[in-house]
Amino acid sequence: MAVDLSIYKLIIDASLVVQLVMLTLLAGSIASWAIIFRKRKALRDALAGADEFEERFWAGGNLREIYDKVKRTQPDTGGLERIFRAGFREFSRMRQGGGPAEPAVEAAHRAMRVSMSRELDELEQHLPFLATVGSTSPYIGLFGTVWGIMNSFRALGQMQQATLATVAPGIAEALIATALGLFAAIPAVIAYNRYSNQAERLANRYEIFMEEFTSILQRHAHTQGKEQ
Repeated sequence: MAVDLSIYKLIIDASLVVQLVMLTLLAGSIASWAIIFRKRKALRDALAGADEFEERFWAGGNLREIYDKVKRTQPDTGGLERIFRAGFREFSRMRQGGGPAEPAVEAAHRAMRVSMSRELDELEQHLPFLATVGSTSPYIGLFGTVWGIMNSFRALGQMQQATLATVAPGIAEALIATALGLFAAIPAVIAYNRYSNQAERLANRYEIFMEEFTSILQRHAHTQGKEQ
């Protein structure tokens, strides 16, 4: 008599614990893929926005004109533009009172630092979830496999004669849990490594721009001071 070893049949006939393991892994995989697609779009938009803003910024022009122009742009080009706007807005506010240049530059630097932290928090959001899925899914799948094989051997112990037809379904359903664990873990690990690297590159890019813009503000403040 042929034994039905289809995936669907094995899952339906699996024990409750193994089914719960499979359901957990499936839910983790679906959530991971949703995050992967969202992060892919968010990081791609952030990189494209940074390219667009830097091209406009380094094209030259008065800082006030650049600020007014990007302020009117809706929607903004992304994190780098928001860092610039935060820094120049704070710098202009401090300089309106005719105060010294150095405190204004330091205040602008702090404002940019806060803005950059917000941007990085947004970029790195949900990445720990991918890391968790990638690191724990194989172990969850292994637990389901061990539990399924254990139940299979317990059932075999109650039989007078064991055949391949009686052993195969239990072992096959147990191995599905391991397969689901790897299916959930591998994309999550790849995506986490890739997106973490991209987020780190963006962080370095934001940091470099922030330092360069701070130097520009210092020169701009000293030039204004000499003119006055």
